[in-house]
Amino acid sequence: MITNNRYPSFGVLLVDDEAPFLRSLSIALERQGINHLYRCTDSREVMATIAREPIGLVLLDLTMPHLSGEELLARIKEEHPDIGAIIISGLNQLETAVNCIRLGAYDYFVKTMEEDRLIGGIRRAIQTQEMSQENQEMRRRFLTDTLEKPEVFADIVTQDKSMRSVFQYLEAISASRQPVLICGESGVGKELIARAIHRLGGAEGPMVSVNVAGLDDNVFADTLFGHHRGAFTGADRARAGMIEQAAGGTLFLDEIGDLSQASQVKLLRLLQESEYYPLGSDRPKRLRARIVVATHQDLARKQQDGGFRKDLYYRLRIHQVEIPPLRRRRGDLPLLLAHFLAEAAEELGKAVPTLPKELPVLLANYEFPGNVRELRALVFDAMSRHRSHMLSMEVFRQALGQDGPTQQDEPDQPLFGQFDTLPTLQQAGELLVAEAMRRAQGNQSLAARLLGISQPALSKRLKKSGGEG
Repeated sequence: MITNNRYPSFGVLLVDDEAPFLRSLSIALERQGINHLYRCTDSREVMATIAREPIGLVLLDLTMPHLSGEELLARIKEEHPDIGAIIISGLNQLETAVNCIRLGAYDYFVKTMEEDRLIGGIRRAIQTQEMSQENQEMRRRFLTDTLEKPEVFADIVTQDKSMRSVFQYLEAISASRQPVLICGESGVGKELIARAIHRLGGAEGPMVSVNVAGLDDNVFADTLFGHHRGAFTGADRARAGMIEQAAGGTLFLDEIGDLSQASQVKLLRLLQESEYYPLGSDRPKRLRARIVVATHQDLARKQQDGGFRKDLYYRLRIHQVEIPPLRRRRGDLPLLLAHFLAEAAEELGKAVPTLPKELPVLLANYEFPGNVRELRALVFDAMSRHRSHMLSMEVFRQALGQDGPTQQDEPDQPLFGQFDTLPTLQQAGELLVAEAMRRAQGNQSLAARLLGISQPALSKRLKKSGGEG
């Protein structure tokens, strides 16, 4: 058994009575990064091996002593229907090939055909098996609503159901080595998701992040692939690229939607061949890192418009997650507000302040175009200006387009100062309604929440006072 780098996540069993062919095929697969291999030269041991080892795909020679490939295929599909199978024969026998496909074989190859076609077929079968296993795992997690490693997501402050679904999906695909495409608006926390993917994979190597926006083709190639000494003017010594630095870990490429067409070709070849050439070198190196990419752009539309290669788009979206914007996760606002207040207070050496009662309501009615990043910036700005026990509303009012002062920002202003004597209860009620409507900029729903009454009750008060506009 070969256990150098356990890709794919399941074992691939090679069955052939010709030991030299098994060695040759093993070497060819290893060159493609497929190393989780088992070999068997006695067809009678196949079923015991499958029962004992985590086999997900079997490559069967058609003609063998004791048990033929067809016999084994039938037994495997009967006893282990989830295991994929590929038949490899020394002869091109159409009728036999058709029968094997009917029995459930994924494909049928002739040994004498080009090695590239055989390897390509095996890679496709591995990808199909991985997707099948991931789908089964996702169904199990969604039905049981479980997270097996919640600690991995501890840095992501949320109680939103859609985010929990994202976490469950990421756990389901954690064993895969295929690329992951993270989509979402700027500021939603795509890099935090990338870090969670890295930790879920249990990688021994580091996570290396590269923002590819604005990199021209030469800089992109040098950044990712590195170079040998003398590769270009100024290359006084060799330098390892980010791919090599991320070996055994994760390479995170942010803003992938801004990648130039020429650089897209290089990235596509890296993903297809799992190898690359450092600048100035004629010897390829193996890709030994998982690729995770992120973008705020609509890649589906961009590839339709010709701005992004279709083949690269489909290669990247094998696994894809969409991170919802903050305006669709309003239930997370109190958690995030408390989290950022505590973070800012610790960083600035201040006590966590008391919140104005209307602040959560105002934030809940703001769209947050900058998402979580914008909320964090607002909280830190407010905390930097904070001087009293009550957090100032000024920063938040400016973000909401409300520039007028609020009562807690002017503590010395007498309540109902325009009256020589205290107003009547009716006058006080009308003043409170007017103030709530002013702060809510005419939004009755928000004003009602500020007053702690229902919207129909507020409408009734406005009609009675003639203040409905």
